[in-house]
Amino acid sequence: MSQYQRLLLIINPALRHSQAMNHAAALAKACGASLHVCALMPSWKLLALLEEGDRKKAREDYLQDHRDWLKEQAKNLRGRGLEVTTEVAWADDLQQDILDHVMEMQPDLLLKQVQHEPALKRAFFTPLDWRLLRHCPIPVYMVGEGGHGMPRKVVAAVDASSSKPQGNELNERIIKQACALAIQCDAELHLLYACDISAAYLADMGGVALAELTKEQRRDLEKSFLKLAGQYGVPSDRRHFIQGHPVPVLSEFANEQHVDVIVMGRVQSQGLDKLLGSTTEHILYQVPCSVLAV
Repeated sequence: MSQYQRLLLIINPALRHSQAMNHAAALAKACGASLHVCALMPSWKLLALLEEGDRKKAREDYLQDHRDWLKEQAKNLRGRGLEVTTEVAWADDLQQDILDHVMEMQPDLLLKQVQHEPALKRAFFTPLDWRLLRHCPIPVYMVGEGGHGMPRKVVAAVDASSSKPQGNELNERIIKQACALAIQCDAELHLLYACDISAAYLADMGGVALAELTKEQRRDLEKSFLKLAGQYGVPSDRRHFIQGHPVPVLSEFANEQHVDVIVMGRVQSQGLDKLLGSTTEHILYQVPCSVLAV
């Protein structure tokens, strides 16, 4: 049985040419899962300028237009053998409405198109996608603009430096999710670790030459990574130990290797990290492919 039986896709009905529908349909087809497509629309503030009767009619006409469009999309998907249901509704609080749908439906996976936000805006307002990554209780599949509808290359991004039980457990969840997705979609599974050896940390280790300590640290981390890859039977040509900061490393790798999905972990950020965003959150704006956060 597939790990995904029920998929929930949240779309912006104003973006009718989004790739999210195709990605969700392809995944549902591969998994034999049901798909619920929910079009949530932020309240239309311009309607407040209309008279009450006109406002009510404008709201209903706007909803009906999107219902008709979504109904036609669902009909096409059912013609491909998919079990599809749809919903169109206004949303006063997008984050809460999405989380309410997750709690009510209990899907196995939430899918949503990545909504790119400029850096200046992110400095003052936490993007909706970041908030979903932080608060959604189920895996979140953020659909990028590139990649194939049916994934052909899946990358599990792990952290081999963690010696804590929670870090090992997260690596295990990442690899298992990535492996199951690759098997379901008949895709290649790759394992990647971006090794970021902090010069500041190494400089505090007095009494040992910095260069030698760096080499020793790198050898230990690579050994841990290869051990992890061996535990899950990842072929040697699909193991990628790359030195550098995770965001540019993953971004360059995804572009050069034509990756379709990066599977990454989510951790609860605190303090300054919460304000600046995690590696997984920043990756959303750096890669063309999709990101599956577990």
